[in-house]
Amino acid sequence: MASSPTAHTAVRRPLDTARPLDALRCDIGGPEPLTRVVSDHLSRLGATVRDGGPGDIALGGGEFAPVMARTAWGSAGSGIEDEATAQAVTGVMAVHGRRHGAPRGLAVDYLATATGVLTVQGLLAGLVGQARGGPPPRVRTTTADTAGLLTVSQYLAAAGADEPEAVEPAPGGPPFTSAEGVLFELETLDPGAWAAFWRALEAPAGAIRAGWRPFQFRYATACAPFPVDLHEVTRRHPWARIRQAAARSEAEVCRLRTLAERAAEDDGADPWSLRALGPGRPATAAAGATVTADRPLAGLTVLEAGRRIQAPLAAHLLGLLGARVIRIEPPGGDPLRGMPPACDGISARWLALNRGKEAVEIDIKAPGDRTRLRELVAEADVFLHNWAPGKAADLELDAEHLTTVNPSLVYAYTGGWADRIDHAPMGTDFMVQARTGVGEAAHPAGEPPVPSLMTLLDVLGGLHGAEAVLAGLLLRERTGHGVRVESSLLGAADTLLAPVLRRAAGGADPRRPAGFRHPLRTSDGWIAPSDAGAAAAAAYDVTGMCTEDALDQLRGHGLTATAVTTDLSALHHDPRLSGPIGRDAHGAPAVPDPWSLA
Repeated sequence: MASSPTAHTAVRRPLDTARPLDALRCDIGGPEPLTRVVSDHLSRLGATVRDGGPGDIALGGGEFAPVMARTAWGSAGSGIEDEATAQAVTGVMAVHGRRHGAPRGLAVDYLATATGVLTVQGLLAGLVGQARGGPPPRVRTTTADTAGLLTVSQYLAAAGADEPEAVEPAPGGPPFTSAEGVLFELETLDPGAWAAFWRALEAPAGAIRAGWRPFQFRYATACAPFPVDLHEVTRRHPWARIRQAAARSEAEVCRLRTLAERAAEDDGADPWSLRALGPGRPATAAAGATVTADRPLAGLTVLEAGRRIQAPLAAHLLGLLGARVIRIEPPGGDPLRGMPPACDGISARWLALNRGKEAVEIDIKAPGDRTRLRELVAEADVFLHNWAPGKAADLELDAEHLTTVNPSLVYAYTGGWADRIDHAPMGTDFMVQARTGVGEAAHPAGEPPVPSLMTLLDVLGGLHGAEAVLAGLLLRERTGHGVRVESSLLGAADTLLAPVLRRAAGGADPRRPAGFRHPLRTSDGWIAPSDAGAAAAAAYDVTGMCTEDALDQLRGHGLTATAVTTDLSALHHDPRLSGPIGRDAHGAPAVPDPWSLA
């Protein structure tokens, strides 16, 4: 549980707000692309923010001494100087480009956004540690290159596994196209529904069978080399017929929305919600727990009932900050432990998000096991899950039920839509990308809208989930009440698209110009110019040069550029990175923590 009352120096505040940073002030310094999210999220959490100027970020006031943070693109002299070069070095361009067969830059500022959310997490964690009687805070640094490694950590883990991918990565993937030219995403987790959908459209049986495996593993490989027959089948049918086939098969389809459509319906809501519940009981410290600057959550227990990426990543980050994390897994254990490729017999991807966690097997559908779960909740600080909407309430495991056994609980739900979109499709990464216009924003003008097959929103949603939990823990410390927090993939999309949607709402073209963040081919690889120098760099023909000579030429003309990482396993020895990539006890690659302390 949380710290003892004697260690707590924070002043209990009346329950008149659900904003944990009320009465706090923040001065923000650093590169504007990296601090945009910091400023926005701290303001939404209640802080008075003053932007501008170089230097560090300082958050404090009231009963809190200032907590300091620093953000940068990468180490000095690394050549990582902006979004383009950060994507190039960390492998983001390589992963996003798999569906295209060559590295591509994301046209949205994905790593700047992730770095901003991680910076907020560090600040909130520092305040929580201080409120729990921890030592004076130290400066916590977050860089875009370490954020980038975190976002590709599952792909990096697979590249370093003992066996190859279950499906050989090759170009291809959704969206599909109807006879009228409607671009749409298809989603189902059930092979029977997959087959029924395609049979309803009279697809060849061989193509249906051959298509399922790359479809199923597209989340893992960031590509989906479907049989061409499947694309040809949808082009023969009108959109109405395709929707009818989906409804009958229980698969789901979603038309790719434009950024203009999303801007028109954008409600400006916060990317997460916090709601204080009833008053909690006095918290007691875990035996032997010592709150330190690098482990501000030491002594806290997080119960995580998560699957796939979003909730497991959120809990993983809380574990890196010192929390004890216990996974609630079904009888027989999490089936994703066996997902290929493996390291030492355990899924490399699973290890990337779940190493170091404890586990307990509980059948949540069995009354006796639900009683066991409630007993665990009674001794925990956080309960975190990403079950399907309504499942927790049906099982009497929602916030209102679990706070009866632990009034001090921070109950966290990481979902898809946060009940903000009427008639929303299944809340999975690619469906949310399609519905919110991320598919259009991820590619520059002149290219068709295509949701990235890199799990952009699952990862960014996991970052938002950890951010929301930390905000909830701080609100608990300041009010003495349990807290319900909710984050979503929709909220992650809103954070990522905020600058784009502002351009769309103002009538400007929301997409980047044609050719934006396209790496340049060399004789032995690829190079990526910085965004500021891309137009000038494109004037030089480097196709016949080796990468080293091409970089020398551009740099000789005063332009910034860097080599594009195409082999993720090469990141282990890349001197451009500000933190080392290690190996865990199973031999799986382990990326550095996203925060470092000065």
